[in-house]
Amino acid sequence: MEALEEAEPEAGPTEEGERPVAPLRRGRTAAPIAVAAALGIVAGGCAGYVVQAERPPTRPAPLSQPVLRQGKGTVPVLTAAEDRQVRTDGDLRKLLLPKPRGARDSVLAEGTDGWLDLAGYAGDFNDPGGAFRDQLADEFRRAAVTSWKSDGTYDIEIRLVQYRQETKPAAHEEAGHEQYWSSIEPDTDNRPVPGTGDGVAYVHHRPQTQAGYQPQYKAEAAASRGDILMEVWVHGSKPVPMKTVLDLAKRQVGRL
Repeated sequence: MEALEEAEPEAGPTEEGERPVAPLRRGRTAAPIAVAAALGIVAGGCAGYVVQAERPPTRPAPLSQPVLRQGKGTVPVLTAAEDRQVRTDGDLRKLLLPKPRGARDSVLAEGTDGWLDLAGYAGDFNDPGGAFRDQLADEFRRAAVTSWKSDGTYDIEIRLVQYRQETKPAAHEEAGHEQYWSSIEPDTDNRPVPGTGDGVAYVHHRPQTQAGYQPQYKAEAAASRGDILMEVWVHGSKPVPMKTVLDLAKRQVGRL
């Protein structure tokens, strides 16, 4: 997520068979834009001060204001089942899709006891240090993760990444970053995820190859719901059907 000349997705599995690290998401234009904006604010403030100093003093408006009438009626009270924030403030791991009965462990398994800390999450980027700093700036709160091997064919990993969102809609922005990098890979199809406002699923038809390893196909999906970013990853030695990743994403978002 730090500045890069041209960030490109990596093209092969690691020795342990894990999914490729996610590409960096931010370009080098962020810093110059920020500096220009700061200089504009300073210049504008100075000009405004000069103009105001030359104006004659004006009498302040009276302090009294009209009395506002209190509204009538009752405020609706949501039950715990209806209040989404009550659910997402609890144990985030309970909102993950349950592993299918009899499913085997996946080579994508990460985290400890279903939790993935910030260092572990940032470690999946090309620049872990830059990703760590950017996730802090995005107000990373916590991440829950689950994974399994489906029918002996596909390795599946699902993450729920939660942000504090005190200053910006970070979950929605992160979903957009994920979707951008997925969309620019060659030979890729995409479909909107039903039941979401911003969810998109991607199937990459060109396998990732590396000497000594079987070609690996992948599919992925990203969406946001409130303060939570959902990530779905599917990898296998056979092409991944769009229906597979769409179904996983749709059911996972439904649990949020």
